[in-house]
Amino acid sequence: MSVEQIQEEIIQLKKDNDVTILAHYYQSIDIQEIADFLGDSLGLSRIVDDQVTSKYVIFAGVLFMAETASILNQDKHILMPNKDAGCSLADYLNPNLIQEFKEKYPKLPVVTYINSTAEVKAESDICCTSSNAAKIIKKISQNFGVNKVLFGPDSNLADYAELKSNIQTIKIPENGHCSVHSQITSEDLVKARNKNPDALILVHPECTRNVRELADFVGSTAQMYKRVKKSRSNENQFIIGTECGMLERMAKDFTNKEFFLLKEEITCFEMKKNSLSQIKHLLERLDDEKFEVKVPPKIAQKALKPINMMLAYS
Repeated sequence: MSVEQIQEEIIQLKKDNDVTILAHYYQSIDIQEIADFLGDSLGLSRIVDDQVTSKYVIFAGVLFMAETASILNQDKHILMPNKDAGCSLADYLNPNLIQEFKEKYPKLPVVTYINSTAEVKAESDICCTSSNAAKIIKKISQNFGVNKVLFGPDSNLADYAELKSNIQTIKIPENGHCSVHSQITSEDLVKARNKNPDALILVHPECTRNVRELADFVGSTAQMYKRVKKSRSNENQFIIGTECGMLERMAKDFTNKEFFLLKEEITCFEMKKNSLSQIKHLLERLDDEKFEVKVPPKIAQKALKPINMMLAYS
């Protein structure tokens, strides 16, 4: 069966069964094409809360994203085509480690990146995204009357937020990082610029400081998309320093622009664990509990507080 045939069957199945499909920008383009909504992790979870009325929601992403959707939407059936799709960054932090740092720094607020597990969020004072991290740590530090915060699990994002806010971040853990973005080096960036000198280089805050300092723009996936969307007529080439799915999305939406991947292979293999065939398989078994992501109510209730505080501060 061809990709187009599977896509057609998926579109018909979701119509017949009252299903909404969400896909992160890092999903393969064939999955993005059959999604009802595209976006970053928190944005998609908020779409479920604000715009989705269907009984079933399929989240094509990684596990922590579906968990966030469940936290915000306890009344909906949040399903994943492949629950083995995890996140090495989220795995760097657990509730026990947070407790260790709380005991060591009892007066400091705990800020956790939205790219973390539900259990970690539940132990946090506030959450943040890659786009609002600097703003969040500035506001929460003022609220607590301190000039430093505990921040996890991404050390590069912590460094980025610290530089932008002038608020010290104590990283939990010290070496937490995204395996995709941290592989990009300054040498990669220089090589990409030399190859396409007229292109603007866009990178993610999860990249290391030396990469960020050499880039033309630093921002989240959604911010990168907006930067290209609002680009001037003479800005025709862009080098994308994030997962290759983002480049595929932009190339499809902005056909008058030219895009290059900063590094030959920037792929999140966890994101790519989802496939069209798995989505079709799920659509044929919507009530099979093995596909449902349901954060237990007690954890969801605790985790909702830091998320809501982040939204209030944003």
